[in-house]
Amino acid sequence: MPERRGDRRTGTELVYYRTQISQRTTMALAEETEMTEAEIDAFLSRHETGVLALADSDTPYAIPISYGYDAESATFYMRLVSTPESEKRQFLESSPRVRLVVYEESDGGRTYRSVVAVGTIDEIDPEDLTAAHIEQYGEAKRPLFEIWGQSKPDLNIQLYEFEPTDLSGRRTEIERDDE
Repeated sequence: MPERRGDRRTGTELVYYRTQISQRTTMALAEETEMTEAEIDAFLSRHETGVLALADSDTPYAIPISYGYDAESATFYMRLVSTPESEKRQFLESSPRVRLVVYEESDGGRTYRSVVAVGTIDEIDPEDLTAAHIEQYGEAKRPLFEIWGQSKPDLNIQLYEFEPTDLSGRRTEIERDDE
């Protein structure tokens, strides 16, 4: 457990504190398996949100996003909303390399699944939209524009396509001692 700023415990007290926490949350890894391609496609098709990670040299930036997913082509479709000077826009313009993480916890915290997609994100020019694009963007959840205090004309809505070069999934089963 990392030490927190302002934590005034001595080294011995911290060791004792960490031991107490680990004893209360004892769990054993029962099984960890790679998801099959079919399981990954079903998982991504069932979910609509994830965390998109971007980077500018050595500075990371991660944002929650909604997406549409085409299992046939293993392609994600995203509608990202930003202001012209936003941090999101700066990171998107600095590098097209991204990671998308989609995850879930189920069975009362006994099962965890996650899929990580790695690759390059491509902005789609509205003039290049096909019927297939429009169908996929229609499947993606729309951001709630009302959450920002800015008026809608100040927002840029960009369409992106993300066909990952690496797509992997993992399922982890946990046995908890406290049950």
